[in-house]
Amino acid sequence: MFNHHQGDFCFFFLFSLIYSIYCLSSIFCLFTPLIITDLQSLTLYFCVHTYCSFFHQILLYIYRFLFILPLKIPLHILSSLKPDPRCVHRGSSEPLDLHLGMFLPTLLNQASPSQLDTFFTPAWNLQIIGTYAQTEMGHGTHIRRLETTATYDPSTQEFVLNSPTVTSIKWWPGGLGKTSNHAIVLAQLYTQGKCHGLHAFIVPIRSMETHQPLPGITVGDIGPKFGFDEVDNGYLKLDNVRIPRDNMLMKYAKVEPDGTYVKPPSDKLTYGTMVFIRSMIVGESAKALAKSSTIAIRYSAVRHQSELRPGEPEPQVLDYQAQQYKLFPLLAAAYAFTFVGQYMSNMYHRITGDINQGDFSELPEVISLGKPFCIEVCRMSCGGHGYSRCSSLPDIYVTFTATCTYEGENTVMMLQTARYLVKSYRQAREGRQLSGIVSYLNEQQRVQPHPVSSRPTVVNINDLSSLVEAYKLRAARLVEMAAKGLQGELQRSKSQEDAWNNCSIELVRASDAHCHYVVVKLFAAKLNEVSDTAVHSVLNTLALLYALQGVALNSGDFLQAGLLTVPQLAQVTQRIKALLAEIRPNAVALVDAFDYRDEMLNSALGRYDGNVYESMFEWAKRSPLNRTEVRAYENYMCLLHCSND
Repeated sequence: MFNHHQGDFCFFFLFSLIYSIYCLSSIFCLFTPLIITDLQSLTLYFCVHTYCSFFHQILLYIYRFLFILPLKIPLHILSSLKPDPRCVHRGSSEPLDLHLGMFLPTLLNQASPSQLDTFFTPAWNLQIIGTYAQTEMGHGTHIRRLETTATYDPSTQEFVLNSPTVTSIKWWPGGLGKTSNHAIVLAQLYTQGKCHGLHAFIVPIRSMETHQPLPGITVGDIGPKFGFDEVDNGYLKLDNVRIPRDNMLMKYAKVEPDGTYVKPPSDKLTYGTMVFIRSMIVGESAKALAKSSTIAIRYSAVRHQSELRPGEPEPQVLDYQAQQYKLFPLLAAAYAFTFVGQYMSNMYHRITGDINQGDFSELPEVISLGKPFCIEVCRMSCGGHGYSRCSSLPDIYVTFTATCTYEGENTVMMLQTARYLVKSYRQAREGRQLSGIVSYLNEQQRVQPHPVSSRPTVVNINDLSSLVEAYKLRAARLVEMAAKGLQGELQRSKSQEDAWNNCSIELVRASDAHCHYVVVKLFAAKLNEVSDTAVHSVLNTLALLYALQGVALNSGDFLQAGLLTVPQLAQVTQRIKALLAEIRPNAVALVDAFDYRDEMLNSALGRYDGNVYESMFEWAKRSPLNRTEVRAYENYMCLLHCSND
C-alpha cells in the first residue's frame, strides 16, 4: 500500500528530477553564447533559455507547495531515509526551522526577481543560512513600535542599520544564536528625513568564511528556555551596520538610488511572513493536540484500573465515562483544528496568489484564529506515567506552549481579531456588504435579543447545521455588544485608546465567539466533502461533541441570546454523554487515523502495538544513571554509619 514514506520520497524525487533538468539547462545557457555561429544555434539558445526559465518557475512553485506548506518536509524526508544520530530531538529540524519556515518564504514572497537570483539559490543550498529577526527585547506583538532603524545614505547607496536602545535589540529569533550567517531584519525605514515604517532587509551577520560576527554585529544565544533547548534562539545588536541598497526586499516597496521612496500597494504586505506563520500556528497546534490525544487514548485503552463492580476484572481506563469526558472532546478539537489549519493554509496561499495579481482585499481575514490547548489534560489523564518523559507528553507540552506566545500572546491576538470584527461590524451598519468569514455580520437584524417565549428556539442539539446557526448568532451578538460598548465609551469623551482598553473584556469575548463559530462552521463544511457513509457518521459525532461541549461551557451566552432554554441545557449534558458512548468503540481507530508513527510520537505510552510496560522498562534501563554504579555507599553512607558506631 502507498504510504507517506513513499509519498515523501516521490515528492523529493520529482523535485530532484526537475532540479537536475534545470541545472543542465542552465549550464547549456551559460556556455552556448560562446559557440553561437549561425541563426540556427541562436534559435536553439533562445529555445533552451525559455525552457530553463520555465523550469525555474516550476521549481519555485513546487518548492512553495511541497516544501513551504509542510514546513519540515526537506529534513523530514532526509531523516526518514537515514536517521541522523546527531539530531538532538528526533523529528525536529532544530535550528533550521526559521531558515526553512520564514527566511525562504520571505524571500519567495517579498524579494524582487533579481534578489531571488542573488539570495535564493545559496539559501536553498544552505550556503546562506538565514533567520527572521523581528521581535525585539522591548516589543513583540506591537510590531509597528519596533525600534531598529535602517537609514538610507544616498551618497553610498547603502542602508545604515542601528539598534538605538537596549529594548531595540533583536531577541528570540531561532537559529540566530550560533547557526545563521544572514538575517532578514525588520526595521523602521528612514529616507530623505522621513520614516516610512517597517521594511525587511537582508543583513549578513557572520562571515561566510570564518562564521565570526561581522563588524558592528553583536550576536549570541539568549540562554536556557522552558523548552526548545535544541534551538539556538538568539539576540542581535546592530551598530552602524552598512548593507547595499539592493539588500532591502523590494518586490513591493522600493527605495530609488536618490532616496525616493516608492510605496507598496498595501502597507500590510510587510507583515506577509508573520501572517504566514500565524496561518500555520493552528495547524501546528492541531498536530500537537493530535499527538497528545493519540498517546493518552492509546494508553487509556491499554491501562486497566480499579473495579466497576466488585470481583470483576479491572476495566480499561478508557471505559470510564470521566476519562472519556476528559479525552474525547480533545480528540474532537484535534480534528476540528486540523480542518481549520488546512483552511487557513489554503486561504493564505490563495491570498498570496491574489496579492501577486494585485488584489489585497482579503489580507486581514487570515490574521488570527483561536489556538487549542489542553495537552496538560492529556498528561494528567495518563496518571503518574504521563509525568515521565518516556510518555513524550512533557516534551510536547513545553514545545507547544511556545505557540501561545510566539507571533503574539493569545490575548493580544484576540484583540487584533476584535479590531477587525468591530471594523467589519461598522461597515455592515453603513450598508456595505461583507464577504468571507465575517459575512454573518450582514444579518444584524437577526441578532437582536428576544425573550425565549416570543421566538422559536433556534438550536436543535441533534442537528449540526442548527448548532452552526446558533454559534453564528452568538458571535454576531457579542460582536455587536462589543462594538456598542466601545461606541458608548467614546461618547463619554474618552480617547480611542482608553475606550478600547475599557472594553477589552467584551472585545476578547467577541473574538473568542467569532473563532468558535469559525471552527464549528469549518468542521461542518468539511463533512460535506466526505462521501463515505461510515466515515461521515463518525466525524459527524465528533463535530456534534465539539459543538455541544462549547455550548455547555458557554451556556450563558446562548441563554442570554435566547438561543437555548434552561431545560435544553440539561438535554445538552445528556446528549454529550450519549456521544461519548458512541465515540468509545472508534476512539483508538480515530487516533490511529492521524497516522503518527512510533518514531514521530517517541512515546512509550502511545505505542501502536500497545506494548506500553515493556517499552517503559527498556526506556528506564537506558537512563544515563543506570550506565554506571554510583559509589555512594563507600564514599558517604558507610562513613555516616561508621561515625554513628
